[in-house]
Amino acid sequence: MFNRAVSRLSRKRPPSDIHDSDGGSSSNHQNPKSAAKWAVSLENLLEDPEGVKRFREFLKKEFSEENVLFWLACEDFKKTQDKKKMQEKAKEIYMTYLSSKASSQVNVEGQSRLSEKILEEPHPLMFQKLQDQIFNLMKYDSYSRFLKSDLFLKHKRTEEEEEEEEDSPDAQTAAKRASRIYNT
Repeated sequence: MFNRAVSRLSRKRPPSDIHDSDGGSSSNHQNPKSAAKWAVSLENLLEDPEGVKRFREFLKKEFSEENVLFWLACEDFKKTQDKKKMQEKAKEIYMTYLSSKASSQVNVEGQSRLSEKILEEPHPLMFQKLQDQIFNLMKYDSYSRFLKSDLFLKHKRTEEEEEEEEDSPDAQTAAKRASRIYNT
């Protein structure tokens, strides 16, 4: 029964292979037209390290960066296998985002808050309900404002201009000339 619940929940969630741009798996180059992908869905945005970075910048200006940080921490928590590390991460998430004394408290419904007692027996989906609340808050509130923000629109324009330059005859001619000069 637990496995069916896990499987059902994982189908609803965005892919778990999501990394914060401050983390290790970020590459130096951007995907072509990443802004166009980000505009399709919040899930697409959160799958792209550059998208997470830009979204965090936006949320920081709105004083709500804790939402995406909590969501990312929960994604990381779900991947944790070691019981002791899981306990440590559960406590850290609780103390940072959920307790009444949290330094970066997220806005979740009162009855949804966890008690400290549950932290002693953590399981991968213990934060799922809260994570879903924050995801929906971001999806229906912050994300739509992000797509209208100067930060996003400037990034999108820059990508479009770069694409136009690459497709222009002058750029193609210059590339051909360079390949002849350097025999590539």
